Amino acid sequence: MAALFNRLQNSLKKTREGVFGRLTRIFSAHKKIDQDTLAEIEEILLSGDVGVETTIYLMDKIKVRVKEEGYQDSAELETLMKQELAGLLRSTLREDTVPGLKIVLVVGVNGTGKTTSIAKLAHLYQQQGRKVLLAAGDTFRAAAIEQLAVWADRLGCGLIRHQPNADPSAVVFDAITAAQARNADYLIIDTAGRLHTKSNLMTELNKIYRVIQKKVDNAPHEVILVVDASTGQNAINQAREFKNAARVDNIFLTKLDGTAKGGVLMAINKELNIPVKYVGTGEQVEDIAYFDPDEFITSLFLRE
Repeated sequence: MAALFNRLQNSLKKTREGVFGRLTRIFSAHKKIDQDTLAEIEEILLSGDVGVETTIYLMDKIKVRVKEEGYQDSAELETLMKQELAGLLRSTLREDTVPGLKIVLVVGVNGTGKTTSIAKLAHLYQQQGRKVLLAAGDTFRAAAIEQLAVWADRLGCGLIRHQPNADPSAVVFDAITAAQARNADYLIIDTAGRLHTKSNLMTELNKIYRVIQKKVDNAPHEVILVVDASTGQNAINQAREFKNAARVDNIFLTKLDGTAKGGVLMAINKELNIPVKYVGTGEQVEDIAYFDPDEFITSLFLRE
């Protein structure tokens, strides 16, 4: 766990030095809490891709607590801010308890790091002693199939694939059959990353869902949306589009280490009510961490 926390801590360096560094400087200044101080904090949150709706929500709660609990020094606001942010992030977390084969469907726009994220998930599950099988359901891009094949070979896990432009549902059907025959613990299914229209996306994914549900009760057990943190507010728009078009259970937030826009994680939780479950903390296959709200907040407010 210490290693995962260190990865998370390191991946948030740019965000910590940016928006949250500005916040900690206010908290350390021991200013008197007044309208100007609160307005400055609000401005910083907005500039850090926390989002308008989430910022207003947080500031309203903070203003009420400042008044009711008698806070006067800005240094006291740090504890208050940590409590409210952690509470916001904890509110959407869900527990997973699925016996037997767990089918994980991974969705996301091309360019978000979806295929690499699948490899990271597979590696994470393997580190837990689980047997993993991959399915190349993005049949519309030959490069996606080949990339997944490279990762499967590196990780030593099986891959079910068809020819490019094959029916993705047929790939999924064969993959589930293989996963059951091989007593796999996890089947991770890649899907097309093209967001043409909501109706096209819904039709394609629903067909996959129907195939899965015919083969395994209550599946897919988890639908993970891969989102690129570096795109800031656009990441929220992407998540909203997918949520409106299809089911999304959890988010894998990638490229957290390469951006100062880590605040977008709060906006996704608050505005869309979708929990961030995994975060990408670097470029290597082991650079993945389960998202922990308390560790995340602690990492954001660390003094360098």
